[in-house]
Amino acid sequence: MKNIIAKLGVAWFTCLVAMFLFVGCPMNEKSPIGFRLPEGSIWKGKTAFVELGCIQCHSIEGEDLIPELEAPRKVHVVLGGEVTRVKTYGQLVTSIINPSHVISATPKAEFTDTDGNSLMPDFSEEMTVRQMIDIAEFLQARYEVVIPSHAYGDYTYGP
Repeated sequence: MKNIIAKLGVAWFTCLVAMFLFVGCPMNEKSPIGFRLPEGSIWKGKTAFVELGCIQCHSIEGEDLIPELEAPRKVHVVLGGEVTRVKTYGQLVTSIINPSHVISATPKAEFTDTDGNSLMPDFSEEMTVRQMIDIAEFLQARYEVVIPSHAYGDYTYGP
């Protein structure tokens, strides 16, 4: 009987903590909660990626994108490949429609303008929502999450 009471006590405590954490998370009008887009098409995403000219600055790890470029890229950002963290659908959509949002605090000068904004053009006037959905689906399928071979970074000291 003591075990049952103890288990019920743990269960109630867990529920109260979960409820407290949920209530403690503020939800405002800009919250992404409830935001869902329809499924995309990988094939249509690849087509839109090429048609919109994304290949002028981007290549995809392990993917042949036709047509081949005639001149070398001024900016070259490789997408896809092995990563140690999942590239979420939300991160990919944000990268497409608001690329300056994902520029790090110390951006590389080759990828930003003098104000620190991404050199990626604003496609909001020419890209359809369907194209954005399909491109995000295409890109997400090109990332492979791998587990690092070690738990910690390489910490070396001295010369």
